[in-house]
Amino acid sequence: MSSAEDESAVEMKPVYKRPPGSDGEARDKTGYPVEPLPDKPLVLIEPGDRWAALNLRDLWEYRELFYFLMWRDIKVRYKQSFFGVAWAIIQPLFLMLVFTFFFGQLVRVPSDGIPYPIFIYAAVVPWTYFSNALTSSGNSLVGNSNLITRVYFPRLLIPAASVGAGLVDLAIALLLFLGLMPYYEMTPSWKILAIPALVLLTTILALAVGVWMAALNAKYRDVRHALPFIIQLWMFSTPIIYPTSIVPEDLRWVIAINPLTGIIEGYRSALFDRPFDWPSLAFSTTVALVSLVCFIYLFRRMEDSLADVI
Repeated sequence: MSSAEDESAVEMKPVYKRPPGSDGEARDKTGYPVEPLPDKPLVLIEPGDRWAALNLRDLWEYRELFYFLMWRDIKVRYKQSFFGVAWAIIQPLFLMLVFTFFFGQLVRVPSDGIPYPIFIYAAVVPWTYFSNALTSSGNSLVGNSNLITRVYFPRLLIPAASVGAGLVDLAIALLLFLGLMPYYEMTPSWKILAIPALVLLTTILALAVGVWMAALNAKYRDVRHALPFIIQLWMFSTPIIYPTSIVPEDLRWVIAINPLTGIIEGYRSALFDRPFDWPSLAFSTTVALVSLVCFIYLFRRMEDSLADVI
């Protein structure tokens, strides 16, 4: 018999299996042993607490995705642009020039003894960041609909990345402000150390409102058209082109309920060495933190249906 015939004979040799349960061991239909069930369940599924809907642990686990989304937004913003990062300076600078001409030269709006151009620029810089962050985060979910409908991740990362990407523009614009101060013969004081805290407070408020606008825009598309109008009204209700000192005493409560009022005045106090309005800052901080918690909670409650309605 040849070697090929020997190999085929070996390959076709039947293999006999022991019958199921012949040795007293539990076996399946094919005769293989079956693992006994554990005394306790490996995974216990329980209904979640509705008040624990924030689930911030998910955000920490996906932190690398957050960095990627934020870096993507930064690159897309300046990709194939002629001026590049100079747009971070052009927008607030031209707003300063326009406001200075119309309101500083023609209308003669007072500026509390501060040169009007730098008085305006100190408020235009945080406002530009806030308005751009609100616009980009409000439209972020609709703009990333393909990503949302294909893979799971915490949807909150998308508007949060849009808000975080604008911090680069804010930092560049603030550096230009430091260059303008010697031109107007102004020297920063120790109060300038409060700028990082004010930037954090501005970011918290922009994230809170942006998250809520993003969720509403995903469900009701007319929010996209109303958002620019809301931002425009918000700008004129904020003391950007005028100081709070020109508002009558009996009407100051109207602009005081605007959380941006305390924030903008805080920037001016830190940059121009003026006393801080601590009650206004405390009110703005409280509104920003409470709004952040409430709007994130509402966003997470709507998160499961975003892929269906977007």
